[in-house]
Amino acid sequence: MSVLIDPARSDDDIAEVTRLAWEFVAFLKDRYPERIAQIDEYLERQRFVQMLADFRSYFNPPKGECVLARLEGVGVGIVMLKPVQGELCEMNRMFVTPKARGYGVGRRLCTTLFDRARALGYRQMRLGALDRHDEALGLYRSLGFEPDPEPDEHAANVPGVISLRMHLL
Repeated sequence: MSVLIDPARSDDDIAEVTRLAWEFVAFLKDRYPERIAQIDEYLERQRFVQMLADFRSYFNPPKGECVLARLEGVGVGIVMLKPVQGELCEMNRMFVTPKARGYGVGRRLCTTLFDRARALGYRQMRLGALDRHDEALGLYRSLGFEPDPEPDEHAANVPGVISLRMHLL
């Protein structure tokens, strides 16, 4: 499987990212039906719709980034980066479609994002994940993420949300 991973820049890239971001939301709601209200509230607080609508302002340098995995020209995975404060950024919306899972696409997306984050001057990265998202949590831990000593308010106050952090140096 020959998957290309590049920063999302073109209008076509952004359309694919947007499609995949909504597919990720549908995946979460399907997997965690008891958390649909919590997921909707989180997306509202994160200004998910607005960020996708103004993609380049949020997910392109100099502060943000998004990398897109394509298989035969079709988007099969994404991961986004946004600034938190100073040298700390947040990785989110990491998603790989079912047909591309098991081929290391998620790991490649993450390591590409780490390189992009370093190039933007970030030295630490955090993320939040749901506690039953075992595949993702295993990947994150294998990449060097550890429990976040200073989780954000959402992760600190919502049961079932795990906050992880890693140093990018």
